Amino acid sequence: MKQYEQTVVVRAGTTPCPDVQLMEFHINAALRKECNFDETLFSSSGNVIFANQKAVHLFVLKYNKTVNGRQHPEQYLKAGQLNAMGLIDEIFHYVCRLYRTTENKTFFEGAVRSIETKIGTEAFAALIQTFIHEFPPRAVYKKEMSESEWLAGSDTDGTANRIIALEEMMMLILANENPAFEPFFRLFSDTVLKKNPSYAIAWRELKMWSAKNPPFGPEGLDLVSMLKAPVEYSPYDLKGQLEYIRTKWFSILGEWLSRLLSGLDLIAEEQKAGWSGGIGSGTPDMDPYTFGDISKEYERFSPDREWMPNVVLIAKSALVWLSQLTEKYQRPITRLDQIPDEELDFLAASGFTGLWLIGLWERSPASKRIKQICGNPEAAASAYSLDDYDIAGELGGWEALDNLRSRAWKRGVRLASDMVPNHTGMDAKWVVEKPDLFIQTNECPYPGYDFNGENLSHDSRVGIYLENHYYNKTDCAVVFKRVDHATGDTRYIYHGNDGTGMPWNDTAQIDFLNPQAREEVIQKILHVAKNFPIIRFDAAMVLAKKHIQRLWYPEPGSGGDIASRSRFAISREEFERRIPEEFWREVVDRCAKEIPDTLLLAEAFWMMEGYFVRTLGMHRVYNSAFMNMLKREDNQKYRSTIKNTIEFDPEILKRYVNFMNNPDEETAVVQFGKDDKYFGVCTMMVAMPGLPMFGHGQVEGFEEKYGMEYRKAYRNEVPDGHLLYRHQREIFPLMKKRYLFAGVDNFCLYDFYENGSVNENVFVWSNRVGQERALIFYNNVYQHATGWIKVSAASAVKQSDGSRVLEQRTLAQGLGLENRDNRFTIMQEQRSGLWYIRTNREIIDKGMFASLNGFQTQVFLNIYEVDDNEWGHYRTLYNSLDGRGIYDVHMGIQNIFLKDLYASLSAFASPAFFSSVHNIYAMKEQNIEACIAGMEPAARAFFAKLEEFLKGPYGAAPVLGTNADATANKTAGKGKKKQEDGSEFTAVDADALWKSFSLRVEKLLNLPLAAVSRINDLVPETVKLINKQIETFYAPEGMPEAMAGAVILFSVKDCIPGTDKGRKTRDILDLWSLDRKMTEILADYGLNQQAVTRLYDMLKACLCIADMPPVNEKDLARAILEKLFTDSKTGAFLGIHEWDSIVWFNKDAADHLLFILGAALSVIGVPLKVKVQKAVAGTSGKSDSSGRSGRFSWSGWADELLLIARTQRMAEQLFEKAGYRVQPLIGLLAPVVKKPAAKKAAD
Repeated sequence: MKQYEQTVVVRAGTTPCPDVQLMEFHINAALRKECNFDETLFSSSGNVIFANQKAVHLFVLKYNKTVNGRQHPEQYLKAGQLNAMGLIDEIFHYVCRLYRTTENKTFFEGAVRSIETKIGTEAFAALIQTFIHEFPPRAVYKKEMSESEWLAGSDTDGTANRIIALEEMMMLILANENPAFEPFFRLFSDTVLKKNPSYAIAWRELKMWSAKNPPFGPEGLDLVSMLKAPVEYSPYDLKGQLEYIRTKWFSILGEWLSRLLSGLDLIAEEQKAGWSGGIGSGTPDMDPYTFGDISKEYERFSPDREWMPNVVLIAKSALVWLSQLTEKYQRPITRLDQIPDEELDFLAASGFTGLWLIGLWERSPASKRIKQICGNPEAAASAYSLDDYDIAGELGGWEALDNLRSRAWKRGVRLASDMVPNHTGMDAKWVVEKPDLFIQTNECPYPGYDFNGENLSHDSRVGIYLENHYYNKTDCAVVFKRVDHATGDTRYIYHGNDGTGMPWNDTAQIDFLNPQAREEVIQKILHVAKNFPIIRFDAAMVLAKKHIQRLWYPEPGSGGDIASRSRFAISREEFERRIPEEFWREVVDRCAKEIPDTLLLAEAFWMMEGYFVRTLGMHRVYNSAFMNMLKREDNQKYRSTIKNTIEFDPEILKRYVNFMNNPDEETAVVQFGKDDKYFGVCTMMVAMPGLPMFGHGQVEGFEEKYGMEYRKAYRNEVPDGHLLYRHQREIFPLMKKRYLFAGVDNFCLYDFYENGSVNENVFVWSNRVGQERALIFYNNVYQHATGWIKVSAASAVKQSDGSRVLEQRTLAQGLGLENRDNRFTIMQEQRSGLWYIRTNREIIDKGMFASLNGFQTQVFLNIYEVDDNEWGHYRTLYNSLDGRGIYDVHMGIQNIFLKDLYASLSAFASPAFFSSVHNIYAMKEQNIEACIAGMEPAARAFFAKLEEFLKGPYGAAPVLGTNADATANKTAGKGKKKQEDGSEFTAVDADALWKSFSLRVEKLLNLPLAAVSRINDLVPETVKLINKQIETFYAPEGMPEAMAGAVILFSVKDCIPGTDKGRKTRDILDLWSLDRKMTEILADYGLNQQAVTRLYDMLKACLCIADMPPVNEKDLARAILEKLFTDSKTGAFLGIHEWDSIVWFNKDAADHLLFILGAALSVIGVPLKVKVQKAVAGTSGKSDSSGRSGRFSWSGWADELLLIARTQRMAEQLFEKAGYRVQPLIGLLAPVVKKPAAKKAAD
């Protein structure tokens, strides 16, 4: 609805004042004439003060045109300053009236007599005549009467005008003696009067007369001294003088004085910076959150749905993202339904469960046009200046959204959208059709505004005009002009504004005192909620009741945040009547009732975070302290923020939204860098209670800040590979454990004690869910820190009666550790990969020690407890480590338990052996015979030690099916031992073991030679197989050495007695961690531990084929696949998964496993004897040994390689025929021959 303001009428005082003479705020006549101004600015009569606000602004505009701004910019007059001077003048008049009413009715008559006695009647008359000439009353200035006529007359109550003139002259003298008025003495300069000696004498006599009369006012001063007191209190500050009057004179001026002093608000409005900031802009010096104000408010948290605590949100500016995807995929991607599945796969695989798309809605054409006029022809409209809540047509509309939403949801990703409840675009549908929903006025609030620019409306029914000075940034008007072309109705509608800087000049401010407007907004919110399970409410805090009033309808004396709004002040009582309930509480309740599965997220600042979630019921609220304090390393403040929160109510901590940047800020890497500080704070973000929110381009390391009007990125940035790698290694795994970090029931924040005092720079916290625990350290400064943690900060625990008590927990209690001897806590530090072992007793008695470099993070996960075993292995390991970490606790135990076997294996897998393998593959060495011969002593020693452990009390008996016990050594000494399957455990044949092993090594070492010297002797299929293995499998650094280690491990199979050797070998490797030990050995040699582990896991899974029955060549592929697809260990490597009730396997994964298996069989040998024709071109049937009779034959090996190549090809054909579905593939494998004839043929 329209709001009217022109002359503000304010009652002053609580006692009716019978003295109703009209007093005016006088301005020098010459200046009036120069400014061509004949209005009355301020006047008063009785209990009423009239402030002509329109006239004030018009006069200021005219006056400033007379000022030489270049030489004297300080002389520019502001309406607030003039308002303050005028109000002080009229308050002084009111005090004089009150004095005459209560103390001396004829005070000024007596003063005139005293002055006339001193200077004479004629001299006084001449002085008053000069005063009236210089400062004429309005009637005299407008020539409605002469000076003499006015002086001869009297006021309506009979008071002679010459008496009134003395009071006005006294006010003039007080104004000229006020230093705060000095820049504007042109308004009321008494230079001419000072030339008359009577002027000074009259003033002196008036002060003496005042001193003779009764004192007055709270401080018991005579009248003149009382009027001088505000100036003496604050001589150079008008605001200070008004504050003095407000506080000191309240008892005589009463409650109406607070309204009178709206002049304070006008001054505050003018002190607002023009072109600066926005919501949350800059890096404010924030204080820790406190909750004293909301402790008296009611508690009504909204309950979370199961999925809500685990949301990890990432923001994407829709238009910019689509532009970046177009560049990335080199095809047009302009609609939501064109976003590639690969992008959604990446988000889901990384651990993101929420995708916030900024800028989905139809935007304001006017906003776009403004930005184009201001110099960006490519700009879109602002994402927060909206036309209506329909998905933008250029993004594909609702159909495209449905497509994206469905694909995202299949990956566990929910879509989030903005809702902008505070305002619309300045040309929005509502502005055209429902203009009464907005805050407005019928007259332009400032006469200097110019609306003669371009019509920005896209609807012919109305004209929309932005104030022209915005375009050159010389002003930032608070209103725009709307003209109804049919009726001519003109309104000035306020722009959206949060009071922190300039208005949002492409928006229109909704009037939330209008109940119709509130309901219209709620209906739009429900519309958004029906389409998005996560809603982010933009600038939500401005719609809290206290801020609606502060910004738009301030209580008198409390305004000043938005220019001109102090003119529309209303009382608190009136405000409460018009909006009795918090808008947001109504929104939350309506959503909970109508669309309950919606997460409501509020962008709110201004210390309202706790209020928004605890009382208003938002599920989540922005926590700007996280970004601002940690960026500035205000660590004590942020630790205090956490402490204050959990001491008041930990549930609030759970409901924060933690972020390292938001769209209004610089990007995360600009603020935090790309090194350890970034990853430390990012760890806090994803591993503390509170919803983690990533910015657009954050994980890629982009530095450009995308404006809300951007259609594309203007910097050609590429993802930072190292930053992305660290996210994948350090951050994404934590995001996938949000269930562990999101809750507050078991959250503990610890004090880190260093040299007897708390180091506030170190953040340490723990959390747990069931038996899963986490403990995290982060040092948010450059300096090194060492110290102990033991006891948590106090946290409020709610009691059954609703009260709360503060509780502290020890570290042991926080981790849920048991208190008993010989119990150990084992934990893995994520960043280093090291495992640590501590006794529970040490943690209970001392806590935990940590040493942290600057910005170092330590993340302890996989925390579990274990009792020592009967051999004291854990105690031995604990003592041997002496606090150090170890890469593998199991291997640490095994190194104690199996130290002799491991020593033998280490001697066998020597650096000299691996060095020879490396040199041969690098073509630096070709002496294969010498390499193999040098291994024999260590190999035989290992075989002997392995036999000893297989027969001894080392746990192999259950695997092998024997009953090895304390007598095992005796049995072994006799050479034989019964197996459960009836076979005998005979002593191993060391010669046979050595022969098998050396043959495999010889194949491995001859492979690169075959690719060079034998290439012309082999059939094409074999050549292709060898080349692919050399170029693909063995090309990566260290893979020849890794396969050499696998050959050593495979010799274990030759020592296994009985049947099912493949399964038993795999179990023995697992039991004694021989593959992990080999990985350690190779890691020490310099190989990539993860790559070797992955290879050995795949090869162990493939050991199942060692238990195949013999088959013919044509059935070999089927036999191998039957084993691989029915063994429980191989499924993960085949990519077996279910989709739409069909069990599939992954083509790439299955092909890769076959390739790895083929490379292994090429060295280890095909476990069948199948004759293959034409293996070696032109030499079939010829002897082709390498000179070591019975050891190695090129032609025999070529037969095996050809069989492997054909088997791989046949398997790939079966994959394709089955359509990469498991059940059809199993059906194709059914013809596998398992008859004695096949065995005979194989023989």
